[in-house]
Amino acid sequence: MSTGTVERTGTFLNRRKKKARGEGDLAESGGFVWTTTAWVATLIFFAPVAWMVLTSFHTEADAATNPPTLFAGLTFENYSALFDRGVTPFLINSATASIVSTLLVLALAIPAAYALSIKPVEKWTDVMFFFLSTKFLPAIAALLPIYLLVKRIGGLDNIWVLVILYTAMNLPIAVWMLQSFLAEVPKEIMEAAEVDGAGTLRVIWSVIVPIITPGIAATSLICFIFSWNEFLLAVNLTATAASTSPVFLVGFITSEGLFLAKLCAAATLVSLPVLIAGFAAQDKLVRGLSLGAVK
Repeated sequence: MSTGTVERTGTFLNRRKKKARGEGDLAESGGFVWTTTAWVATLIFFAPVAWMVLTSFHTEADAATNPPTLFAGLTFENYSALFDRGVTPFLINSATASIVSTLLVLALAIPAAYALSIKPVEKWTDVMFFFLSTKFLPAIAALLPIYLLVKRIGGLDNIWVLVILYTAMNLPIAVWMLQSFLAEVPKEIMEAAEVDGAGTLRVIWSVIVPIITPGIAATSLICFIFSWNEFLLAVNLTATAASTSPVFLVGFITSEGLFLAKLCAAATLVSLPVLIAGFAAQDKLVRGLSLGAVK
């Protein structure tokens, strides 16, 4: 090999190293920018929540100051006032309606999603669109007929009516989500179970459910959040015995004014069950939300 060839080869390799180094520096700087942007966005979204929690420990006088007093004295009297006002029954009603309706949704959605994904029926895409189309109607448009029907059957101020309505409200989105998760399950596993003599229910319970546990966790959490936060049906169909937590929050907006500190304390207390459920299931939630996203 001639000296000129060696020199050209060395020059070419040096250029490639510099180019690779430059691309690495660019990727590193781009990663830093995106990381900084993500942190700034997170802080912007978290700031109102942090301010709500902080205000819940202030007195009404300090909470009403303008501009707000950041370093005002802290007190637990707002949380004590919540329990004196009787928040516990509202929390129990919300928990009952949310948990029971979520369990019913899963009991109905898993077999339906199995039929639409593992053993698809004819024109199953039309069936999926029908499920999703039921969410197109605004809830306020269906409120009057629902109210008249519930009143006719004597179901006003009944927590089990809310359970049925929340189940119907969340079932379409649950079927849609679980269908995408079930579509990722290898059919060979189910065929092997059927060869071993397992029936349909045994295949669903012993084979499919363990595989899609992250997807079930994600679906359950979303249905639980939707039920826990639902306000329109609860405020119109309940009075005292079956009122839920969102209805309790409205009680702090009165003709006498807005009790901001107590409202923040109530909102913080009502938000805790959802936050605890989210943190408890965060590992399964992340896997579940990405399970049906990658083909």
